[in-house]
Amino acid sequence: MDNKKVLIIEDDNNIVELLTIHLVDLGCKVMSAENGELGCKMAKEEAFDLVILDIMLPLLNGMEVCRKIRQTDRRTPIIMLTAKSEELDKVLGLETGADDYLTKPFSIREFIARVNVIFRRSEEHAVSSSETLPQSVLSYGGLVIDIDKRKVTLNNLRIDLSPKEFDLITLLATHPGKSYNRKRLLNLVWGYDFEGYEHTVNSHINRLRAKIEEDVSNPKFILTTWGIGYRFNEEL
Repeated sequence: MDNKKVLIIEDDNNIVELLTIHLVDLGCKVMSAENGELGCKMAKEEAFDLVILDIMLPLLNGMEVCRKIRQTDRRTPIIMLTAKSEELDKVLGLETGADDYLTKPFSIREFIARVNVIFRRSEEHAVSSSETLPQSVLSYGGLVIDIDKRKVTLNNLRIDLSPKEFDLITLLATHPGKSYNRKRLLNLVWGYDFEGYEHTVNSHINRLRAKIEEDVSNPKFILTTWGIGYRFNEEL
């Protein structure tokens, strides 16, 4: 975990100092920004292994910062911090492209555990990406998913997907015919149990269908397995 670069975008100096101390103890190099505009600029100008992002920020709020980062960077993990605990904020944060979510006040032990999970997942992804994949480009009835490039096209037209939408369709398409319930999809795509927010999966499926299906009421690619969840059409 040594030499990991972390960007903290947070306007509370006490929190920045506390998180910096523990991240440095983990062997990380830490940079910080006290407002959303500066944080967004830094995130776009330098490569980081993790961004820790507060939602309530001056100049540009955390949701907007996350959206702007995700416009050009689909891979850097983002942990969102907020003093709010409403369900809507959590769902919006995840759907904007955040990988994890911590509600203030949180324990340092929990924070470190979440950071370790993020880094471990990134390292596992890097190892798997460096191996020769049996099929890095999937093609089904005009729908092409380039896993390495994180690019999806439909009938030769590029489809703009959010990071989680891409991860979701890739998971389903690499296991055609396999049915996943909402809780399992939430766990696999978001990387941890976010108990009680399975409807986040529903909203992502609905958006995916709106982007790739000719008729969302009669989908061709992403099918519903009644009483269970969703599956990718294995007959394409």
